[in-house]
Amino acid sequence: MSQKPDRSFSFATRAIHAGQEPDPTTGAIMPPIYQTSTYRQPELGRHLGYEYARVQNPTREALEGNLAGLEGGRHGIAFASGLSAIEAVIKTLDAGDHVVSEENTYGGTNRMFTRVLARLGIQFTFVDSRDPDQVRDAMRPETRLVHVETPTNPMMRLCDLEALAEIAHEGDAHLMVDNTFSTPFNQRPLELGADIVVHSTTKYLNGHSDVIGGALVLDDDDLAEEILFVRKSTGAVPGPMDAWLVLRGTKTLHLRMQAHNANGLAVARFLEGHERTKAVHYPGLPSHPQHELAMRQMSGFTGMVSVELGDGDRARRFVEGTRLFALAESLGGVESLIGVPALMTHASVPPDRRAAMGVTDGLVRLSVGIEGIDDLLADLEAALEA
Repeated sequence: MSQKPDRSFSFATRAIHAGQEPDPTTGAIMPPIYQTSTYRQPELGRHLGYEYARVQNPTREALEGNLAGLEGGRHGIAFASGLSAIEAVIKTLDAGDHVVSEENTYGGTNRMFTRVLARLGIQFTFVDSRDPDQVRDAMRPETRLVHVETPTNPMMRLCDLEALAEIAHEGDAHLMVDNTFSTPFNQRPLELGADIVVHSTTKYLNGHSDVIGGALVLDDDDLAEEILFVRKSTGAVPGPMDAWLVLRGTKTLHLRMQAHNANGLAVARFLEGHERTKAVHYPGLPSHPQHELAMRQMSGFTGMVSVELGDGDRARRFVEGTRLFALAESLGGVESLIGVPALMTHASVPPDRRAAMGVTDGLVRLSVGIEGIDDLLADLEAALEA
């Protein structure tokens, strides 16, 4: 869905109103869930803007307009998952084209690039995008896309988006930024020069751990049209109920992220000061090697914290010893989650690559929820002491 977001409104107002109006038939404040696969046409060759739900759905379009408004882009395009959103961008490329990717991506992204899309003739080079020179050195004449996460999953590395946008554009390539960890509340990559923003809407945007979804936001009209063609042709669309659930979630995004940011920082400080931890990865800590960059391009640091405990046995005892932090995959819900990336989210990444990135068996990732912070800290203290 294309729109020109009204940036005169605050983020909170856009979260609640962007992309939607009360239903013109009933006046319903919330967009209806258009649970239909097809639409009646008044006569042959003429329809009312909707032909088939894989191509158009009013509930999905309301979500797309909302996400575009939050990221400050012209086009929002919703998908069935975050991975399918990334896949659609790659499928706008041709065999022989080249992608430069951050090495410390989500394990599922790495797996899709190396074990699925590489078989179609797309070439991938993985670099540490903390160093812009590594990205520049990896660029080739056939490079068409630079893909990064910032912060990365799970090491919480950052990359300088303005510098990488300049490098990508010098090479006639697009910069795609996975903004799932930050959310548009804390960081808006389009404002820093990125061409495409990707989200797993499963995570913070939905915020309630009850849906799978993805989305892209971008400004380029021609590229948006091409991605919409790929989505129509391959079919990775979210159902109307899923779209409605994410739209419900974005209405409270600004409130939830304030709580996630505050709790995440408190947990990071607590873990950094605990005698049983080896290292804590959180951009909001002054000890983070890229804290200055975080202060420059982010307005908050989310609820994602990674902590190194030294070995796999300690990590196992820790994650199995919490009561409020549930041992589970995923992140970004109102409830706190905990896991060991090497055995869960990044299990599909080859061990040597995991080791090079610092994803050890002793690394624990926490998705800090919005429960009472004293309760969360007591839970972590008890698990560490045990």
